[in-house]
Amino acid sequence: MRTEQPKTIYLKDYKAPDYLIDETHLTFELHDDHTLVHAQLVMRRNPDAGTGLPPLVLDGQELELLSIKLDDAELSTGDYQLTEAHLTVQPGAASFVLDTSARIHPETNTALEGLYKSGKMFCTQCEAEGFRKITWYLDRPDVMSRFTTSLSADKQQYPILLSNGNPIASGEDEDGRHWATWEDPFKKPAYLFALVAGDLWCIEDTFTRASGKDVTLRIYVEPENIDKCQHAMNSLKKSMKWDEEVYGREYDLDIFMIVAVNDFNMGAMENKGLNIFNSSCVLAKAETATDAAHQRVEAVVAHEYFHNWTGNRVTCRDWFQLSLKEGFTVYRDAGFSADMNSATVKRIEDVAYLRTHQFAEDGGPMAHPVRPASFMEISNFYTLTVYEKGSEVVGMIRTLLGAEGFRKGSDLFFERHDGQAVTCDDFVKAMEDANGVDLTQFKRWYSQAGTPRLAVTEAFSEAEGTYSLTFRQSCPPTPESAEKLPFVIPVELGLLNAEGQDIPLQLKGEAEPGATSRVLSVTEAEQTFTFTGVKAKPLPSLLRGFSAPVKLSFPYNRDQLMFLMQHDSDGFNRWDAGQQLSVQVLQELIGQHQAGQPLNVDTRLITAFGTLLEDDSLDQAMVAEMLSLPGEAYLMELSEVADVEAIHAARDFTRQRIADELFDALLARYTASREVSRATPYEASAEHFARRSLQNIALSYLMLSGHDAVLQATLEQYEHCDNMTERLAALAVLVNSPFEAERAKALEAFAEHFKDNPLVMDQWFSVQAGSPLPGGLERVKALMQHPAFSVRNPNKVRALIGAFAGQNHINFHALDGSGYRFLADLVIELNALNPQIASRQLTPLTRWRKFGEARQALMKGELERIKASGSLSSDVFEVVSKSLA
Repeated sequence: MRTEQPKTIYLKDYKAPDYLIDETHLTFELHDDHTLVHAQLVMRRNPDAGTGLPPLVLDGQELELLSIKLDDAELSTGDYQLTEAHLTVQPGAASFVLDTSARIHPETNTALEGLYKSGKMFCTQCEAEGFRKITWYLDRPDVMSRFTTSLSADKQQYPILLSNGNPIASGEDEDGRHWATWEDPFKKPAYLFALVAGDLWCIEDTFTRASGKDVTLRIYVEPENIDKCQHAMNSLKKSMKWDEEVYGREYDLDIFMIVAVNDFNMGAMENKGLNIFNSSCVLAKAETATDAAHQRVEAVVAHEYFHNWTGNRVTCRDWFQLSLKEGFTVYRDAGFSADMNSATVKRIEDVAYLRTHQFAEDGGPMAHPVRPASFMEISNFYTLTVYEKGSEVVGMIRTLLGAEGFRKGSDLFFERHDGQAVTCDDFVKAMEDANGVDLTQFKRWYSQAGTPRLAVTEAFSEAEGTYSLTFRQSCPPTPESAEKLPFVIPVELGLLNAEGQDIPLQLKGEAEPGATSRVLSVTEAEQTFTFTGVKAKPLPSLLRGFSAPVKLSFPYNRDQLMFLMQHDSDGFNRWDAGQQLSVQVLQELIGQHQAGQPLNVDTRLITAFGTLLEDDSLDQAMVAEMLSLPGEAYLMELSEVADVEAIHAARDFTRQRIADELFDALLARYTASREVSRATPYEASAEHFARRSLQNIALSYLMLSGHDAVLQATLEQYEHCDNMTERLAALAVLVNSPFEAERAKALEAFAEHFKDNPLVMDQWFSVQAGSPLPGGLERVKALMQHPAFSVRNPNKVRALIGAFAGQNHINFHALDGSGYRFLADLVIELNALNPQIASRQLTPLTRWRKFGEARQALMKGELERIKASGSLSSDVFEVVSKSLA
C-alpha cells in the first residue's frame, strides 16, 4: 500500500524507454509458502532514446531481492539502489545482461495482481502493471521482448505447468518435483506474460487454419468443471473461423490454451497463447448457466482470441492508448456476436448498456476521453469509455468509410504495425491512407470527453417539394475541458411516407434520388441538409442503428413514435421509438407522483405493447426487448435530479398496468413458449434464446397479477425445466413476488441443490440482492454470512454487493443513508485486500451530484469518510479525490 499521495501521469510527458529488452529468460521455483523468481534480461540501449548511458531504472514492487548480477559480475549493495518501487543500476556498456533473483509470496497475494494463488492453482494477471510484482522489469507496453519461461513445482500438487508460446522441454527431478520450459517466438510486452500451475484437466480439439495447418486447442479447468467446457471450445473455433473470414487474420502459434480460474479481477486476459479466464466466462452448460451466460462466454472467448492481433501482435505504445486494443477488440467481438445471433438484438443490448452506464460515466467525476490525457492509477481506466465508447468510435469510422474501406484500413494497419507498440493515431492514419480521406476532425472523439447532444429540427415546403433537417451539436463541460469543438457525427437516416415506406433520398444539388437510407456527416455546430423531390411531409427515422454515441432529440409526438414502432425498416429504431414512447409516459408519471396526483398511464403505450404481443411475424427476442421498459438507472441518467421514489413508483405502476391490461395476450405468449420448451431439449442457439427471453419476460409481467394460476405456472417452470435460464427466471419472479412461503422454499431448495457450484451460487446471491422488496440491505448483510460468500473473491463481491448497490436503487438509496454507509464500509475493507475491486465498487457513490440535497450530503459524507480512513491505495484515492473535487 502506498503511503504518499499518488502522482498524476500525463500523456504529454511520454518518452521512449532508455533501454530495450531483447530476451527475457525466467525461471520460477513454485513452493506452497513462497516462490523464487530468477530473471535474466538481455538488454541494450534504445537507439531512439538518445546517447550516453543513463541509469537503468526497473519497476518492482513487493519483491525480496536475493541476488543481482550485471554481465555475470555479482553486485554489492553500493552498486545499485533499491526502493519500494524501483531497482536502479548503472550499466557499463550499451549492451549487457542483468540477472536478478527474488522471493515473492503468491499465497498471500489478495490483490490478484502479478503471480497469485486461486484456490490450489498458481496463476498470473499482469495487465496493466502486475508484472512488476513478479520481477524487476521495464513494465511498460512499449518494451517488447522474446520470453523463455521455465517453471518447476511439486508434480503431485501441480501436474500441469503452462506458460506463453510453445512447449520446448520438460522433465522430472528426484525430489518429486518436475519442470517445463515454454518459448514464445513472438515479441511481447510484460503485461502479456502468463503462468499457470495446478492440478487441472483439459478438453482438447484442433482447428484447421485457412492455410491448412492444424492448431491444438486446449481448455484447462479444475476436474469438477470438465463437463462445462464444450460451449467455450465451440465458441473458440467459431471465433477463429470468423476472424479469418471477416478480417483475414490467422492464428500464429501451434497451440492455443485457455485456463479458467475462480479468483480474477476482470473477465479474462489475452496473454499470448495462454488466455486466463474468470471461470464465469468459460464454464457453461444448460443446467448451470443461463442463456445470457452462454452468450457472454461466446463473446468473451471471441474477444480474448481476437486480441491475438488487436492487442498482442499489434499492441499499445503506452496505457493512454488502451482503447487502441480494447475499443477495436470490443468492436470486433460485437460484430462476431451479431453474426452468431440476432444483429438487431445485439445492437439493442449494446446501446441500452452504453446509454445507461457509459453516458452516466461521461456525466460523472471520472469522465475522460477515449484516450485519457492523464491518470493516477491505470487500473481505474479500464472503463466503459475506453471499451464501449471506444468501440463506438471504431464503428463510426466503419460507417464513414463503408465495409470495404474499413477492411482496407484494418489490413493496412496490421501490415504496417505487426510486432509494434503503436498509438490510436497510427490506427486512424492507416484508415486515412488506405482510403485517401482526412480524419483529423474525427479524432476529436479520442481527445474530447463527454456525450455530445444532437438537437434536430425540421422544415417542409410543399410548394418547393423540399424537406430540411437542421442539426445542432453541443457537448457539456467535463472535468478536463469546458469548451468542446464540433465532432464528426455520422447520422444514418431514412424518411418514411404516410404508408410507413422509406422514400428515395436526394439531397439538394444531387442529380437523382439514391438509396432510402444514407449517412449524413454532421461536422459543424449547426448544419442543415435539404432533401428535394419530397411531395408530402415525411417522418424522419434518425440515427439508424445508433450510428453515433450521442444524445439525440427530435420533437416526436407519441403518435409518431407509435408509427415508427410499427413501420420503421430499421429494427434498432423500431425498438428505440418504443423506448422513447416509454420514457415520455414514465416521465409524465414521475411528474404526477411528485405532484401528489393519481397516476395515469397513457393508453397508447398499452396499445403499442398489445400490438407487439399479437404480431407473430416479429423475432421473439426483438419482442422481448421491446416489452422491456427503460430501467430505473436509465431514467435516473435522463433526470436532472433523480427522484428515486418517483422513478420506482412510476415504473412499477406502469408494469402493473401492462400486466393487468394485457394479461390474456401475455398468458397466451407464455403458454405457447412454455409448451415448446417442455417438448424441446435445450439448445444454446439464437432461436432458443429468443423463445426463452420472451417466455420469461411474459412470466415476470404475469406474476404481477397475483393470480394463483400464475404462481402454479411459475412453480412448474422452476421445478420441471432442463436449463438454468428458465429455473433462474422462475426463481427471480418468486423472489420479487408476495408469495413468501413459496419464495423461501424455492431459495432454500436452490441453494441446497447448487451449494457446490460457485457460479450458480453467484446468481442466487444476485437475485436476492437485486430484489426491490423492503429490507434489501438486511438481506444482503445476512447473505454476507453465508458459507458460499467471501469478500476476497471478486465474483462474490460483484454478485452480492455490486448487484445491490448498482441495481437495487430503491433500497441502496434509502433516505437514512444506510446503503451508503454499508458500501463505504465495504470499500474501506476491500481497499486493503483488493484495491482494484474496491475502486470499482465505489461507482454508485461517485454519482452523488445526480440526487437531491439530502442524498448528496449523505453520499458525499461517505466519500469523505473513505478519504479520511487511513492509507488509501492509489486506485481508491483517485476515484474518491476526483469524486469530491
